[in-house]
Amino acid sequence: MDISSKTFSARQFVLPRTLPMIVLDGCYLFPGCHLPLFIFEERYRRMLDHALHTDRMFCIGAPCGADDVQPVTTAGLIRASVKNADGTSQVMLYGVTRVRITGWDQMLPFRIARVESILTKTAPLETLRTLKSKALALLPYPTDDSCENMQLLRQSLEEMDETETVCDIIAFHFVRRKAALRALLAECCPQRRYERLIAELEKEQD
Repeated sequence: MDISSKTFSARQFVLPRTLPMIVLDGCYLFPGCHLPLFIFEERYRRMLDHALHTDRMFCIGAPCGADDVQPVTTAGLIRASVKNADGTSQVMLYGVTRVRITGWDQMLPFRIARVESILTKTAPLETLRTLKSKALALLPYPTDDSCENMQLLRQSLEEMDETETVCDIIAFHFVRRKAALRALLAECCPQRRYERLIAELEKEQD
């Protein structure tokens, strides 16, 4: 059994030149978010083994057309991996940073993408804080029947200073439309990202 967890500082993070990839329709990992995965296909068992023996990282590819994937994704760090007796694995993947796919080192038996960091454009901090408050106000308030974890999530978001991370976490947990998730993941300007998020949350309220 392989079970492990690593802590790291994002400031010390060095992006690998390549990342192995699992292709999943409708699955979008955002920076600052945890994604549980069940790895059962043989090709992705091999991908996981490759990742665990290299940089402990892989990314999620969202299909785009017959053989292509969306060009923007998130570099994911394996925070925990448990291998079952039948060869399948439970994995917890943590989103570290947005990346752009620039090419391919391998397509079979699993993809290995060449990637580069996406530079985030700057935005006034006070503007982002105002947009954060507006986005939080649009979230459904927890009820007596709400999951305790979701209540804790909302409280944590209110207390969090990293405004860009808050935007990504809200998108990951509360946005359902695939087109909206693609647009939010691809947007490199945090102010426009918040504006897209708020528009989507308002649409869902209506």
